[in-house]
Amino acid sequence: MCAKLHSTQHSRPGRRPVLCVALLIALSASLAISCASTPPPPASELPATQPVPDAKAFARWLGTEPGNDSQPRAFFIQMADPQLGMSGKPLFLTRIGSGWKDDNFALDAKLFETAIAHANALAPSFVVICGDLVNRAGHPGQIAEFRRIVEQLDQSIPLYLVAGNHDVENKPSAESLKAYRATFGSDWYSFRNGDVYGIVLNSQLIDAPGRVPLEAEKQLAWLRDELVLADASGARHLLVFQHHPYFLIHASEDDQYFNIEGDTRAVYLALFKAAGVEAVLAGHYHRNAYGREGNLQMITTGPVGKPLGRDPSGFRIVKVGNGPLEHEYFGLQGP
Repeated sequence: MCAKLHSTQHSRPGRRPVLCVALLIALSASLAISCASTPPPPASELPATQPVPDAKAFARWLGTEPGNDSQPRAFFIQMADPQLGMSGKPLFLTRIGSGWKDDNFALDAKLFETAIAHANALAPSFVVICGDLVNRAGHPGQIAEFRRIVEQLDQSIPLYLVAGNHDVENKPSAESLKAYRATFGSDWYSFRNGDVYGIVLNSQLIDAPGRVPLEAEKQLAWLRDELVLADASGARHLLVFQHHPYFLIHASEDDQYFNIEGDTRAVYLALFKAAGVEAVLAGHYHRNAYGREGNLQMITTGPVGKPLGRDPSGFRIVKVGNGPLEHEYFGLQGP
């Protein structure tokens, strides 16, 4: 149809052909990002996904069932990419900035509500959501629905939010950062929860700082100082939470949409390793991935919302406290 319009004598000059070409280009770019990027890691490199356990099964996994005399371990839940509005909208429409179907987020909302209900039942030390809270930055309906659902989390469970590219735009601006901060709070900060010293970063300022270079410099300067404080804190687990993974499997892997560019990656990995960071936990990939660089773990968690690979919607449970970090991804038991 588009090719035919190019040769039609009576069509309005330039309008329809240009629109068709633009749509085809956007669709091609979208498919290139979602399908032609690095494929999911081999199954051997990932732990098997488990269904969300019932109370007895979870107690066995955590080591708190009756008769177990071992010291119970604290744990937290990491979620990523609830991305309200993604499931109901073709990806290429998101890529071209179309507002069509932005209000179609019922499936994403149901998945997110299911995850929050499981969190309430499991009662973790805290919940952290690693970015892409909504699908369209600043969309009032998606933001209102996100707020409605997170308000269902038991008020005794601390909640930490992380900015994603869909929250502050792929190329953040002063305006998009201001809007995020007014809506969700700080986009970089630290917290202490039991044995965990958490550092939250805005990875868009690492991945695409071009429009806000001063903000990126401020975050990096703050991070350097914060790593010194964290190292001196005596916390058992020093963890970084952000949206983008630095790498999926290998620190030397090629640059692509789902990781941080190599030279920038090297700067941050060197900082983290020198400070004794145990793990970086991220999302963005809409699948699970896992890699190491020396003692530093790179943990990429699948989505609460729409998956882009074989891993189902779900969340990660991370054991902390006595002993090394342990974690496992649990798939939701259906919307």
